[in-house]
Amino acid sequence: MTADADVLARALAADAPLTWVLTGDSITHGTVHTQGARTYAEHLHEIIRGELGRVHDAVLDTAISGWRITQILDDFDRRVATWRPQVVTLMIGTNDCVEHGDSPAVQPAEFAASLTDFVHRVRTLDAIPVLLTQPAVDVPNAPERSRIAQFAQAVRDVAAAEQTVLVDIFARFADLGNGGVPWGLMNDPFHPNATGHAAIALEVATVLGLDPSGSRVLPQLRADVAAGRLDP
Repeated sequence: MTADADVLARALAADAPLTWVLTGDSITHGTVHTQGARTYAEHLHEIIRGELGRVHDAVLDTAISGWRITQILDDFDRRVATWRPQVVTLMIGTNDCVEHGDSPAVQPAEFAASLTDFVHRVRTLDAIPVLLTQPAVDVPNAPERSRIAQFAQAVRDVAAAEQTVLVDIFARFADLGNGGVPWGLMNDPFHPNATGHAAIALEVATVLGLDPSGSRVLPQLRADVAAGRLDP
């Protein structure tokens, strides 16, 4: 357990309210690809404020579709600091890894440096940073994102170097897809569907120790993911 994980566990055991900021790109933003179902941020909201009974906590999703880490750094005050959070999660990299398009290609080392900057800024707020790797990408149908595994590894490397809490969504999706893309969890080549969001929420809840007694949400999410794995 990292020092951050220990601090979070003690915070969850205490009565003082927490502000959670979840930020990133379209996957966290959660529009369109869940077809009106709940996103992983919304599942976590129910677990934290509903099932854990932390009604004075605030769970805020400030992600914006299409964004890269440099844009979040440029808009750090609005995306993160203004909310005075105690916990900040970041899932980013699915757009950063793109090699073709209007924006210059970002190298994994540049991405890692920006992630490190983000972690340092979160810590200046006396908040706990939580880094998430990205979900799977169907590379044959999204060849511009063929470097996604390198960017997932960059997140792992920064988490190890900075001793942050890491939620390895990339590894979890590979496990659910038996080493490949878990088709039943995807809405398109790189956006998870509602079942994919259930899988993300489960992994975040597991790593962060969000395990309400008598939970109705977690068993339902597990059932949804189990069923989703059967889809062709």
